Amino acid sequence: MNRPFIIPVFLPHHGCPHRCIFCNQVTITSTKKNLLDMKQLHLRINEFLKYKKKQRHPVQIAFYGGNFLGLKTDDIKRLLHEAAKFVKDGQVDSIRFSTRPDTINNQRLDAIKQYPVAAIELGVQSMDDQVLATANRGHTSLDTEQAVELLKARKYTIGLQMMVGLPGDDEAKALATGRRIAGLGPDFVRIYPTTVLANSPLATWYQQGEYAPWPLKQCVTVVKKLYLMFTNNKIPVIRMGLQSSEDLEEGSTILAGPYHPAFGHLVHSEIFLDRAAAAIKPAKSNHDAITLKVHPHSLSKMRGLNNQNIEILKRKFQIKDLQIIPDSSLSPNKLVVRQ
Repeated sequence: MNRPFIIPVFLPHHGCPHRCIFCNQVTITSTKKNLLDMKQLHLRINEFLKYKKKQRHPVQIAFYGGNFLGLKTDDIKRLLHEAAKFVKDGQVDSIRFSTRPDTINNQRLDAIKQYPVAAIELGVQSMDDQVLATANRGHTSLDTEQAVELLKARKYTIGLQMMVGLPGDDEAKALATGRRIAGLGPDFVRIYPTTVLANSPLATWYQQGEYAPWPLKQCVTVVKKLYLMFTNNKIPVIRMGLQSSEDLEEGSTILAGPYHPAFGHLVHSEIFLDRAAAAIKPAKSNHDAITLKVHPHSLSKMRGLNNQNIEILKRKFQIKDLQIIPDSSLSPNKLVVRQ
């Protein structure tokens, strides 16, 4: 899957019929709530285009952070019309947006078919109807299934976003959601851990002791299992964890929960740790030396954050000297053990 150069345009909470318990898009996107005018839209797009390198293609304008097809029809068409000007001029290849599953119907899709929209992402969050109800999503898993069917019929590229650790969620439910999402055959997925954002309804639950977020280690392990499930089904996972930002790093935005600026790296590191542990043959006595060979791009994943994978393997197998060396002949996911 060729990763596009994304020009993100945030529309926090716009078009949302109600407020999900976990949500505070203004906090996440650092964007004010007013719907941007067309001058602001053009300025933002042009600003991002300055940083596009010649080899980065395709280029997409992406409307995120709200419920795009929940906007007023005039606003939808106005935003798409202005974005389409950049496509017509050859500066941008297409448009994408995120929306709720229950906003996908033939009437709305007919309204946008004249515009160069290539990809539509659905905020699925869960395929467990009880989890969805507790989160105040206002839609069901059936809405997601029907939305995907309609989008496939119109040949859109489909992205599905899921969350783990919502109130009422557990590992079994999260993996069941993953299986149902994989069964829908999307073109890509995103996986987000549930964090407690300041000024969100979930923050009140947390402060009153009614909600306990998942620990980081548990969340990484569950997302690892989901990642492997999707990739084994040839479904790319294009994001794991929230996009890091200065606001999130300050510590006042996220009150609690499994946030880490390198969440995806933690997941990949755990995958490599599992592979190495499975490949190293236990010895009757201590290992004097073991060498792990991985692709150069996978060195940091194999080492783990602060070299913790090395330390774990040395303790587990009583290894005196553990070396990790690059081997460009290997695929990025391959690991070879020499002992």
